[in-house]
Amino acid sequence: MNNSVYNSPLSQRYASKEMQYIFSADKKFKTWRELWIALAEAEHELGLNITEEQIQELKDNKDDINYDVARKREAEVRHDVMAHVYAYGVQCPKAKGIIHLGATSCYVGDNTDIIVMTEALKLVRVKLLNVINELAKFAKEYADMPTLAFTHFQPAQPTTVGKRATLWMNEFLMDLEDIEYVIDSMKLLGSKGTTGTQASFLELFDGDFDKVKELDKRIASKMGFSKCHYVSGQTYSRKVDLRVLNVLSGIAATTHKFSNDVRLLQHLKEIEEPFEKKQIGSSAMAYKRNPMRSERIASLSNYVMINALNPAIVAATQWFERTLDDSANKRISVPESFLAIDGILDLCINVASGLVVYPKVIEKRIAAELPFMATENIMMDAVKEGGDRQQLHEEIRQLSMEAGRNVKERGMDNNLLDLIGESDAFNLSKEQLEQSMDPSKYIGCANMQVEEYLESIINPILTENKDVIGVEVSINV
Repeated sequence: MNNSVYNSPLSQRYASKEMQYIFSADKKFKTWRELWIALAEAEHELGLNITEEQIQELKDNKDDINYDVARKREAEVRHDVMAHVYAYGVQCPKAKGIIHLGATSCYVGDNTDIIVMTEALKLVRVKLLNVINELAKFAKEYADMPTLAFTHFQPAQPTTVGKRATLWMNEFLMDLEDIEYVIDSMKLLGSKGTTGTQASFLELFDGDFDKVKELDKRIASKMGFSKCHYVSGQTYSRKVDLRVLNVLSGIAATTHKFSNDVRLLQHLKEIEEPFEKKQIGSSAMAYKRNPMRSERIASLSNYVMINALNPAIVAATQWFERTLDDSANKRISVPESFLAIDGILDLCINVASGLVVYPKVIEKRIAAELPFMATENIMMDAVKEGGDRQQLHEEIRQLSMEAGRNVKERGMDNNLLDLIGESDAFNLSKEQLEQSMDPSKYIGCANMQVEEYLESIINPILTENKDVIGVEVSINV
């Protein structure tokens, strides 16, 4: 690493090598050459004067890019595509006259962007599946463990640790559905010419529109796509970039919510993210176990959500068939959103696979609040013993207020059960009251919901995608 120049934290600290390569210069320029080969092959197959020898020469030099020649040429002509056409021609003297035949710069630029974004989306999909897999294992293990649920971050009816994990999982599943839709909708630009009219190709094929259309189909097939955009200007609609970054923004919203819940649970000392043996939590407070991975998830998620504004503004402000004020922006905003979401999902896989649960803390907290939640059952039991429901309701209300004051003002433990047992309004023994204190009586269908959700929804998806489950992730810091 060159320490005398700026280095992006996204590449140095967060994103995987796999995602970094997808957006690398080498990947881009090799894809340009693949597109030039696809164009030449399709034009040859449709009858243009391009020989198999020329195509073979292009193939033989596809991966051996003479970057020094391209850089020198670009410094002279100030045009990256023409610099690489020239450099490729230096290596392919027999084919240099037919490289880029009929095409405009967006033929390689925009088609490559679609190819690269599609590959990146597929990698994100794989990582989403692996987050879901880790959460599924966690949910299954803790499906039956009661825990205090919160609404407004105030104690509410109990749920289970596993049920709460299904809430995280369900949002990741929604993201998986969205990203699969976007992947399926990705189309190449194809060979559309300078304003999208395909005029140069109509000229090459002597006015044969059927061959012009077939050219697009063959290029798409050779590059692994089912179709090209039917209509365009010089570029594909920048709404495509907006759609792609919106789905990444949706994932970021999910990951932020997940990280927030983990951070709050770590504050409550109920569940912690992984903490390594030699990890330092604070430079000053040696005892600290800060949730730094979840905090990093939140931080990067904020960036991805905000970054989705870039393609929205670009798409909104393009003029007619194209303007070039999109280029510099999308060179930054699109790759950085992918690099960030890649790092986020690696962190989510790491955190989800290493969550540490503290049952005793969970039990203690739920026990402190359970007497309030058990009051309805206690009231019903007292009615069975001959009590008046309305009188009992008022008595429980007053005793609950007293117990609440004892907890908040005097720092006492919740003594509502003792107060109820001492009250003349109730005719219940201590044993009867304590029977109401089993947390599993108050979790409703939570454990059964977990089992059904995993069996009916999640497990079939994981089984269908078992070949991509179990990816290894590396956390750099």
